[in-house]
Amino acid sequence: MRISSTARARVLALRGELDHESAVQLDEAADQVLGGTRRPVLVVDCADLEFCDSSGIGCLVRLYQGLAAHGAVLRLAAVPASVARVFALTGLDQAIPVHATLDEALGAGGTGPARGSGDGRSSLRSA
Repeated sequence: MRISSTARARVLALRGELDHESAVQLDEAADQVLGGTRRPVLVVDCADLEFCDSSGIGCLVRLYQGLAAHGAVLRLAAVPASVARVFALTGLDQAIPVHATLDEALGAGGTGPARGSGDGRSSLRSA
């Protein structure tokens, strides 16, 4: 996992598998990255992510909910097809904005909490 910053966002670049073990690492990295930051946007770069299981999905849901509760935004970038399928099957891609590239995610407008549906309610609230 690699952590970097831009003028508009913090970026967590994932590599390999997002499973039980690495989800704990992502939780810890997110706490570190977001502690004391004034950047209301966190982009998770999935370009090098090969696999994501239910632990990884749960971690992303917790991250999304924690950020939204504090007026911040989570965006996913460059999700490989195999992982995108898991995100689609679970509905994660309907709640968290998914962008084709990291540059697209960084350039996306808005800094308020992202909403997964047009009615302003997230499908992840009870996850």
